[in-house]
Amino acid sequence: MAISFILILLSLFQVAEGSKIVGGRDAVPHSRPYIASLQIGGRHICGGVLIREDFVLTAAHCDLSIPYTVVLGADKLEGNEPAKQHIDVLSTFPHPDYTDLANDIMLLKLSRPAILTKEVQLISMKSNRPKVGSKCLTAGWGDIGDNNTLANRLQEVNVTIMPTRTCQRRWREVPITRSMVCAMGAERLQGFCSGDSGGPLICNGTSVGVVSFSGRRCGNPMTPDVYTRVASFRKWIEKILKEN
Repeated sequence: MAISFILILLSLFQVAEGSKIVGGRDAVPHSRPYIASLQIGGRHICGGVLIREDFVLTAAHCDLSIPYTVVLGADKLEGNEPAKQHIDVLSTFPHPDYTDLANDIMLLKLSRPAILTKEVQLISMKSNRPKVGSKCLTAGWGDIGDNNTLANRLQEVNVTIMPTRTCQRRWREVPITRSMVCAMGAERLQGFCSGDSGGPLICNGTSVGVVSFSGRRCGNPMTPDVYTRVASFRKWIEKILKEN
């Protein structure tokens, strides 16, 4: 069985099971006001970011053809935080060329605009390609121990952008394209895990990547974390926003 097919199965399993950051820390409450939780039946499935009052950016492999609710303004997934906004998803726009692990990006049109508050804000996507060695972070509500230990509070972890060639060498026959970006934590077993899918790679306060896929062991430096590079899809994103 091809490795790419195995990874797809793993990513689908991870989305179904939900996911959290491994080797990270509790985020300061509401310090990432653009973070979205994609939920089905009240259960966190994927992450995303609010890029317009009525649009969320996430990963195409999070498209399960089931009605979503987007939760904004959350620190803890459980409990009734006054800042939370629950908004149904009206339409999904997975990238038309999404196949296997390539072009893993999707836009969600919300049924109504989010109300911008201190706890609910937009994230900028105006940055260029992140430079190798850049210090960034990723965040989500996924598995904090790669063992189905779920985090209730938003987690985040610092990561560093890797050279594409190094990432490709470690992934071997899995293609790492120019529309992807790789990053890893400073320590072994630090990074995103199953279901952090769709969440952001954040550099200098801007969204530069979308959580796409990793190896069988979350945070393993031998299979670096791979994100969809937002800059590679800016024209497509702008087209969808303009037309909708």
